[in-house]
Amino acid sequence: MKASARWVDGRMFIGEAGSGHAVIMDGAPEAGGRNAGFRPMEMLLMGLAGCSAFDVVHILEKSRAPITGCTVAVEAERADSDPKVFTRIALTFSVTGRNLAADKVERAVKLSAEKYCSASIMLGKTAEITHTIELVDEA
Repeated sequence: MKASARWVDGRMFIGEAGSGHAVIMDGAPEAGGRNAGFRPMEMLLMGLAGCSAFDVVHILEKSRAPITGCTVAVEAERADSDPKVFTRIALTFSVTGRNLAADKVERAVKLSAEKYCSASIMLGKTAEITHTIELVDEA
């Protein structure tokens, strides 16, 4: 896996993934940026949400659960001093489907958190990570 970040100006960078996709990263105006893109630390949280959601959807589909939607919302706190690592992260999984079994969804979230989601396991080295599950029934 490869990635790069190329400085544009101010605090703006173009991030490119080995897969060929690109994204703009920028800082807040008070840090010399123009607020024209994602903050790098926001991207870490989005990666965590995406990694976790990927696992949960995959696990539920494999178990033939009638899932029709999955959203993962993330809220995080950072240390006050440098390095300002994440210290607390709360993930809220909103899983939509028809007559979903709560135990299957809980199992999928637990497997993601403890076995499959590399982002969660890495960030868990510095942050306390909690998980909340909301089931939305379409029946």
